[in-house]
Amino acid sequence: MQILITGEGASRTRAFQLSRLQISSAVLALLMALLLLSGTIYHFIFLAAAREGWPVVSQIVKLVVRDEFAQRDRFMRENLDAMASKVGDMQARMIRLEAMGDRLTNLAGVKPDELRLLQPTAPAASAALMPAPTPAPRGAGGPYLPLDHPSLEVLNEAMSQLEQRVELHADVFTLTESRLFEKRLASLMLPSSRPIDAPIGSAFGFRADPFTGRPALHTGQDFQAAPGTPIFSAAGGVVTSTAWHPQYGQLLEIDHGNGLSTRYAHTSKILVNTGDIVKRGQQVALVGNSGRSTGPHLHFEVLIDGVPQNPSRFLAAAGP
Repeated sequence: MQILITGEGASRTRAFQLSRLQISSAVLALLMALLLLSGTIYHFIFLAAAREGWPVVSQIVKLVVRDEFAQRDRFMRENLDAMASKVGDMQARMIRLEAMGDRLTNLAGVKPDELRLLQPTAPAASAALMPAPTPAPRGAGGPYLPLDHPSLEVLNEAMSQLEQRVELHADVFTLTESRLFEKRLASLMLPSSRPIDAPIGSAFGFRADPFTGRPALHTGQDFQAAPGTPIFSAAGGVVTSTAWHPQYGQLLEIDHGNGLSTRYAHTSKILVNTGDIVKRGQQVALVGNSGRSTGPHLHFEVLIDGVPQNPSRFLAAAGP
């Protein structure tokens, strides 16, 4: 392409030769300049006119961007509705979880006063957004969430309250787990397991003494068994004594905590040492005839703070 520029005289005529590449570059540069100019006009003039409400320009801008705003609003509304549905599902799950937590706390023996200390105090701003409370059954409740096109503020408030409830019930479940664990430990330390698989020959209470024939208190239970029959710990505990006793013979004592202890007397051999930790059902000794005894048997005692108790009451706690 050739461009001729002519002045007043013929000698001033100039010719410019342009290639296709140069023409294409010039057209592209012109288009870019127009795009930049239109973008600048849109951002600095039309948007300012729409925000400030210029009489004529603002109406034109509203007509131009109405579809864009409508699409954006529809997209946000659909997302908010989806979030509201998910929040509603989370609330339903939370109510079921709270009902389960109530049952577990009752089983664990957690007192209502302890749970009352965990209840958070609602801020004044949050309380103002919530409707007046109505009586509800235990285990039900939750923040008010209108499902008919909720606003972003309502969803944020509902999510915040759900987070608080999750944290609260995490603490409740931790406390419940601790109490259940304490109960399990207490049951493991309670001497409710039979120390030997043998019939009872003499029960707890008054009887005629086998040596003197006079009435005397029998402070334990006698299990008739052959020499060498295994003897098992009635509960977990710590061995406190394995010494010889003139009345009990080879005597084993186990401390189960909280002032509770057991004795295994007249044994032929003790299989544990003082200071050992034993578990429920662990073999600890063998039946014998040592000490003040008329024949091979196990004399089993349960003591609370050193006072003999009726072992049958503890053995009955294990059930049939």
